[in-house]
Formats: sequence, structure tokens, C-alpha cells
Amino acid sequence: MAAEHGDLKERLREELRNYLVASAYLYVCFGAIQLYKTAVLRDVGVEYMPLGFAAAKALILGKFLLLGDAARVGTRVAARTLLQRIAVRIALLFAVLVALVVVEELVVGWIHGRAAAATAGEYWQRLPEVLATLLLLLLVLVPLVAVTEVGRAMGWGALRDLLRASPAATRSGE
Repeated sequence: MAAEHGDLKERLREELRNYLVASAYLYVCFGAIQLYKTAVLRDVGVEYMPLGFAAAKALILGKFLLLGDAARVGTRVAARTLLQRIAVRIALLFAVLVALVVVEELVVGWIHGRAAAATAGEYWQRLPEVLATLLLLLLVLVPLVAVTEVGRAMGWGALRDLLRASPAATRSGE
């Protein structure tokens, strides 16, 4: 019984670490996007600096990624190469995130007293911005999923050691 409790505690610690790492990465990415948006809008006289929005979005999407990981999205797909597995996992996680972001927007609209059709209409009016945001989300997923899958394939200790090794040490294996 104590071993099960220790395993559960260790699993929770690992899940929390993964969530915090993914959320921190997403916050840096979304924060950079928000800073760029701030700079562009400031040029046209609009004050805008919602880094809290970037933090909230990072925490929400980090949780969505954790849920996708728990559901093993894209991990059960038979892929012949690691590159194919990475590509499939990115595509499937992206689809899950898009669906969950749409649901999130509908819920936020509902909380603010807007009908689903009104919220969808607002989305449609902002289509170029929405598509740009989705494209950026896809680009953010690429390194996150690639590092995760390479880490799984090599073993996390091996990847960590490789990343911490001096360039000279990594070239000696050529």
C-alpha cells in the first residue's frame, strides 16, 4: 500500500512538473506574441499590455496539453519513424487544442451572456486574427512535441545528458 502511495505521489509530482514546464514555455511564447502586439498597437496609438492574458492562456493550454497527454493523443498511432510520430502527434494535439479553444471561447461568451451564435459571429469577423493565432499555436507546438517525443525515444536521462554535454563531447561520437 505504501508503494502505491509513493508511486501516486511520484506520478503527481511528474505531472505537475510537466504542466509547469509546458505552461512556462507557452507563457514565454504567448508573452512574446503579446509584446509584439503591444508594439504594433502602440505605433497606432493604442495602449495594450495584457501579459496576464498570456499567463492565463498558457495555464489553460498547458492543462489542455496535459489532458491530451493523459488521453495519449497521438501516442498510439503506428508511425514508421520518429519524425512521422512527431508530425502525427502535432497534428492531433493541434486538433484537440483547436477544439478545446473553441469550446473555451463559447463558454466565455456564455458566461458574458452571449449566445453561441453571437460568439461564433464575433469569431468569424476576426477570422484573420483567429487564423494567425492558430498558426502561431501550431508553430509553438512543434518544438514542444519534438522535444517531448525525442526525450521519450532516447530516454529523458539521455536527452538531458546530451543537452548538457559540451559541443566537443557531442562531436566525438560522430
